[in-house]
Amino acid sequence: MTKPIVLASGSIHRRELLKNAGVDVTVDPSSLDERALEAPLTGSGLAPEEIAAVLAEAKAADVSKRHRGALVIGADQTLSLGDTMFHKPADMEAARRTLLALAGRTHQLTSAVVIVEDGSVTWRHVGVARITLRPLVPGEIGRYLARAGDAILTSVGAYQIEKQGIQLMERIEGDFFTIIGLPILPLVAELRARGAIDG
Repeated sequence: MTKPIVLASGSIHRRELLKNAGVDVTVDPSSLDERALEAPLTGSGLAPEEIAAVLAEAKAADVSKRHRGALVIGADQTLSLGDTMFHKPADMEAARRTLLALAGRTHQLTSAVVIVEDGSVTWRHVGVARITLRPLVPGEIGRYLARAGDAILTSVGAYQIEKQGIQLMERIEGDFFTIIGLPILPLVAELRARGAIDG
């Protein structure tokens, strides 16, 4: 009998990626405060890859308490520009400031995914992508935000690459699914190897 699979994330994008890949999951988001978890990690010397992994593990371990015997998938994404970490913008003004800071520069998106079983991490993967935004003037940013609407407030970089955000890009290095927030190729490979999904 295969173990149930639980996604410890409320992200619509992650849920859709798994659904489209044919992975049957129960969605049960963690109730942990991500910013409170991240606060002591920022400035601790940990790399963005390590921070993303720690947050993914914490969320999956939290949900694992409610799902004994299940494979609980946790994921987290960080965006960094040099030593500066960015978060999902709270409002359109914060989104505008984020895009002004990223314009014409290369930033790093790090997406970590883990599997936790009964409180123990049994698998982890971290994917890294680098994105260069083209130089942008304030008027272009304002027009983009007006077109994109509040949906971009759910994205750490204030853009959605799968939508109009692609127009802001100059160069992309890395896996598309890492940019979306779930490195799905290694995840489904691991689930197949465990016999948790058909393949």
